Amino acid sequence: MLEDRRVLLIVAGGIAAYKTLDLIRRLRERGARVRCVMTAAARQFVTPLSLSALTGDKVYDDLFSLTDEAEMGHIQLSRDADLLVVAPATANILARMAHGLADDLATTVLLATDAPVLVAPAMNVRMWDHPATRANMAVLRDRGVAVVGPDEGDMACGEYGPGRMAEPQAILAAIAGHPRKAGAGPDAVSGPGPLAGRRALVTSGPTHEAIDPVRYIANHSSGKQGHAIAAALARLGAAVTLVSGPVRVPDPPGVTVVAVDSARAMLAACQAVLPVDVAVCAAAVADWGVADRAPQKLKKAPGQETLTLTLTRNPDILATVAAPGPARPRLVVGFAAETEHLLEHAREKRARKGCDWIVANDVGAATGTFGGDRNTVHVIGTEGVEAWPPLTKAAVAERLAARIAEALAEDAS
Repeated sequence: MLEDRRVLLIVAGGIAAYKTLDLIRRLRERGARVRCVMTAAARQFVTPLSLSALTGDKVYDDLFSLTDEAEMGHIQLSRDADLLVVAPATANILARMAHGLADDLATTVLLATDAPVLVAPAMNVRMWDHPATRANMAVLRDRGVAVVGPDEGDMACGEYGPGRMAEPQAILAAIAGHPRKAGAGPDAVSGPGPLAGRRALVTSGPTHEAIDPVRYIANHSSGKQGHAIAAALARLGAAVTLVSGPVRVPDPPGVTVVAVDSARAMLAACQAVLPVDVAVCAAAVADWGVADRAPQKLKKAPGQETLTLTLTRNPDILATVAAPGPARPRLVVGFAAETEHLLEHAREKRARKGCDWIVANDVGAATGTFGGDRNTVHVIGTEGVEAWPPLTKAAVAERLAARIAEALAEDAS
């Protein structure tokens, strides 16, 4: 989905600028072409040489370059790109964007563009919460600027809260899920089939919740079912982003894959992809994570026989995606992996999470569902329960994708 995508990355002056180096690497690995514009402040955190080495292109930072501006280079930069990405998007550059200022190359390019714009805010928590920043963000959103993040966590200034720039994998997912500029080559969200022009989000695999640098809490999910669903939706023409926990199954062809480890990283990647037409949450997300991850490997003390871990509730990805609001997909499909009282627990989960369908499957040890190639599912929706016969996971995926295509077609008619 990123093959030959033309991304103009605008790097502003924040400590999170170092993350853009990883973002560029990930974009290039997936076939995107990346150019960089730097603000003057950005040079305090990363060097033009680093950005140039990773992009394989010149880095632009001077509005008054005699060579570039002889041909109106700032106009050409903005017109050549399918998507402009500002990362990190500091409070300063967001304010200048909101007020239409063009006092350096970065803001001039942003004002001159007709391409979509995506920003990844990064700043101190109090700057993010300030009424001026809130007002600026409201203006930019009203103008159609897409936003990924910010995340909550520890900051370089020593404070804690929202304001950390989204991780590169979440920004990558937002870029992959963003439609190309009209007339900018092959349409990234179109293809042959009944789901042509539709965008889909699929989650797959387990999550790993770190205990210390070498141990984690996980489950036996293989990712086979979620990956098969992503592939089936892509074959019907959808532009699919697959957010996957650690798995050993190969990436499906024609699908943008965002690899994550933890439940929190999976949620951030999913939110970066929204809005989409359909979300299928097939991942086996850990309900609990370790409250205080040990910074070093936990060692056994002499005579120690027990270890106590304090667990904390992980974010609810399915409920978050299904929550009412402008970003809610038209169709949200969840999975219920149960070992007893299958239908009772699945119905209750559907009501609690607010999703449209629940695909219930028995994952008890005797079924061989986790890690196996076959599955027996019940699809629970507003019209009741539909019991499917035992099928391969590929067949379940094909049948579910066809049902999704029918539902979206009915919704559009």
